[in-house]
Amino acid sequence: MGKKMVILGAGESGTGAAVLAKAKGYDVFVSDLSVIKPVYKEMMDARGIAWEEGQHTESIVLAADEIVKSPGIPDKAAIIKKLKEKGTSIISEIEFAGRYTNSKMICITGSNGKTTTTMLTYHILKQAGLDVGLAGNVGNSLALQVAEQPHAYYVLELSSFQLDNMYEFKADVAILMNITPDHLDRYNYEFQNYVDSKFRIIQNQTEEDVFIYWNDDPVIAREIAKHNPKAALYPFSETKKEGVKAFTENKQIVIETDNGIFTMDQDQLALTGTHNLYNSLASGIAAKVTDIKDDEIRASLSDFAGVEHRLEKVARVRGVDYINDSKATNVNSCWYALQSMNTPVVLILGGTDKGNDYTEIEELVINKVHSLIFLGVDNTKLHAFFDGKVPVIEDAHSMEEAISKAYKLASKGDTVLLSPCCASFDLFKNYEDRGNQFKACVLNL
Repeated sequence: MGKKMVILGAGESGTGAAVLAKAKGYDVFVSDLSVIKPVYKEMMDARGIAWEEGQHTESIVLAADEIVKSPGIPDKAAIIKKLKEKGTSIISEIEFAGRYTNSKMICITGSNGKTTTTMLTYHILKQAGLDVGLAGNVGNSLALQVAEQPHAYYVLELSSFQLDNMYEFKADVAILMNITPDHLDRYNYEFQNYVDSKFRIIQNQTEEDVFIYWNDDPVIAREIAKHNPKAALYPFSETKKEGVKAFTENKQIVIETDNGIFTMDQDQLALTGTHNLYNSLASGIAAKVTDIKDDEIRASLSDFAGVEHRLEKVARVRGVDYINDSKATNVNSCWYALQSMNTPVVLILGGTDKGNDYTEIEELVINKVHSLIFLGVDNTKLHAFFDGKVPVIEDAHSMEEAISKAYKLASKGDTVLLSPCCASFDLFKNYEDRGNQFKACVLNL
């Protein structure tokens, strides 16, 4: 048999990695502590891949030549500690897939905005007729696509967890939207550790590559000086400044590249709000350096439908707008959501705290929010910070209860905003489940 490859975690990325490993002649074994979804079992069974669930058989796992680890497994997990002590190579699915493709990689990371930017970039390339796949945190597993449905281009959304186990992989176009505190529970509550992870997106880049980033992010500005990127730099900003390659001027967006200058009326953009302007600028640069025609970029920037669970308008009930921003799993995301509100707000916050500092949204909450609903198992930290700062604060322990209370507290002309600042794992399966429950409860009002 070939080299022993053990895949830890049999979700989308793990199963995809297993399929690719099998196709490349590895001796493959998949191990998942949780129950594996039937669809992934079927995929593995159909290809003769051995797997286990509900346990990690250490004699097999520790005998591996190499491990592909699911991004969701923390380094403090017992099996990971043992593998590290042994000196076993541990890589991500993206790193593994990258070994077997020469396709162009457009890679997006950041604390906020990366999903929208990823989907928008993919939309532009797809509409322009390019052979493009969508992978990473969204779409289908990159490894699975490389194995069975290869594309000439891939647009990848990359989390810090994925970047942590990437070493040789190279982004042809790297996009870094912003860096604000997030997932600090995974980084020993050291912000710099998280920053270092994000900057792995530019590792291995050469002068032939492109690095797109938000010019006005103080963390990025500081780190760029340290990292001295080799790639061509394309900073973007809301306003024109020295060195900035994409900006707004006279109610137009302007993108300056070696492939020419792109302009478009700002009011034609499908996505509204400052945060979405940044997403549109970043995607526009990526499309322009990929040599997409201007009229095709304009068409896609003007007809993009947006991303589910990100400032998604659900319904207007009795003159009250209900907005699902369940994807706002950190404080900065909530800041952007609140910043875009022009009406009085009933804000639903809470979930699994990741080391959050709520100071960032304090002023916006005081100025725009008249009622807070804390939706979580343990709301102690939220009460400690917000009590006394907002006229009404209530607790809810289910989405149904939260929406019932919001309905009573909201008046005509208000907005009920679900923008939780937190992970969802205390009461929900994931942020999608939380957002879907929100929508279902609203539509039942």
